[in-house]
Amino acid sequence: MPNRPNVVLILVDDMGFADLGVTGSEIRTPNIDALAKGGALMTAMYNCARCCPTRASLLTGLYPHNAGVGHMGADLGTPAYRGFLRNDSATIAEHLRAAGYRTLMSGKWHVAGDFMAREVDSWRVGDVDHPTPRQRGFDRFYGIVDGVTHFFSPHFMLEDDSRVDVYPDDFYFTDAITDKAIGMVEDATKDDVPFFLYLAHAAPHWPLHALPEDISRYDGVYDKGWDAMRTARHEEMNARGLFQTNWDISPRDSEVHPWADDKHKDWQASKMATYAAMVDRMDQSIGRFVAALKRLGQYDNTLILFLSDNGGCAEFMAEDGWAKFFPDQTHDGRTILMGNRPDIRPGDALTYQSYDKPWANVSNVPFRLFKHYVHEGGISTPLIAHWPGHIQPGQVAHQAAHVVDILPTILEVTGATYLGELGGEAIQPCQGESLLPLLKGADWSREAPIFWEHEGNSAVRMGNFKLVRQHGKAWELFDMETDRTELHNLTGKGGRLETDLLRRYDDWAAKTGVMDWNIALPRLLAAWDMDNAEG
Repeated sequence: MPNRPNVVLILVDDMGFADLGVTGSEIRTPNIDALAKGGALMTAMYNCARCCPTRASLLTGLYPHNAGVGHMGADLGTPAYRGFLRNDSATIAEHLRAAGYRTLMSGKWHVAGDFMAREVDSWRVGDVDHPTPRQRGFDRFYGIVDGVTHFFSPHFMLEDDSRVDVYPDDFYFTDAITDKAIGMVEDATKDDVPFFLYLAHAAPHWPLHALPEDISRYDGVYDKGWDAMRTARHEEMNARGLFQTNWDISPRDSEVHPWADDKHKDWQASKMATYAAMVDRMDQSIGRFVAALKRLGQYDNTLILFLSDNGGCAEFMAEDGWAKFFPDQTHDGRTILMGNRPDIRPGDALTYQSYDKPWANVSNVPFRLFKHYVHEGGISTPLIAHWPGHIQPGQVAHQAAHVVDILPTILEVTGATYLGELGGEAIQPCQGESLLPLLKGADWSREAPIFWEHEGNSAVRMGNFKLVRQHGKAWELFDMETDRTELHNLTGKGGRLETDLLRRYDDWAAKTGVMDWNIALPRLLAAWDMDNAEG
């Protein structure tokens, strides 16, 4: 194919649907907004509700269980739950490298098994159960192999196959991976080869780390609290006509108290200000990258795709919870004050906090629930697609799609062939459908249903209807066209449709190897105990 297009796939981490300016946020994201206005915005793009299942699915065009990452990084002893990419899957990079593309990655990998962050010297990076990006099709890599990083002082990073041990005083992960990505693209351009870049951000995943000048832009912005911010974002969405229907906003989550009752308002506002600053800096870095594409003469010949790996994260950073798994010292020996402590403002290198459920409820407006769940708040992401001359500016599409659809879209754009085998191993058939006709303005809808399962949270969407349940609770049925905020349960009223959706889900779960979470959880706990014993 003459003048083959470049592809840049930008994935951000734990960013809710409503966190972009173009989707109604007060956070400043002019560069991402410009990509949406100059291309297409899909309002019903779905991920897999959690970091590494989404990344496995996105990279392979398979559901997470088929890719080997049905849960997270722990090996639970079945092909669907190995915790790392299976050999009968192939990544976008492997397909495109076979087609002559330079394959580049900068950022977060997180599809390579479990890593105990406090035991980095015992890591087996590059073993068969801990594959690196360079072992799965990428020519170049810079970033982290596990799921979380300290933004100022990472506990473990690789550049290609070598560990990075020295960090400059002004190191900030979001900027660093962007700088490396620009350098990789410059090298590919010099060699006159088309490139695929996977720019996988860690922002705005906890810990809440941001630069002072970015945080200062949001001083006072969140003093009105989460109730007012939820309302403001919802009203902005409706004023913009973002969706095909102005659905009612879901109620404040039942586990979130009213803002008026909070005892630490200044601290709470500072957490959201820091989160906003992380999104802001990520947007700035994308602006720098786009400027580099223009400087290199590659902008017009590059498809840029942007999305998030799950909804806003409600995880609380307890000192004796999540925080205890991560190093409590910086690389230069300073002590980090771990956990969500109201006496400490978040943001600098000596803090380690999360923004918690109340602000995640803002990030996911107007939807219910959060990362980890497969109600809309956990799985919904805007997809932005920008390709000058091929995607008409200002398009907004509401058709449902899934991250498995990204790989076949990229293959169609580049003219690359889906590999039937790799390294002597037969590759599973792709489970996605190309979005290119939709992005070019055609009347497209997905032929196959979309399925989810994560920790017993399960769902199937077919057409406008979605059957969904939280683990241990009853199934719910919703009409996504009239009620995407999932407020009016139609269970018992769906007749044959309801029965058919449940049958389809059960068939998919059986053939995919989905494990009952009541069985999987004890295996997970046993695997963690073994890892701790070995560490």
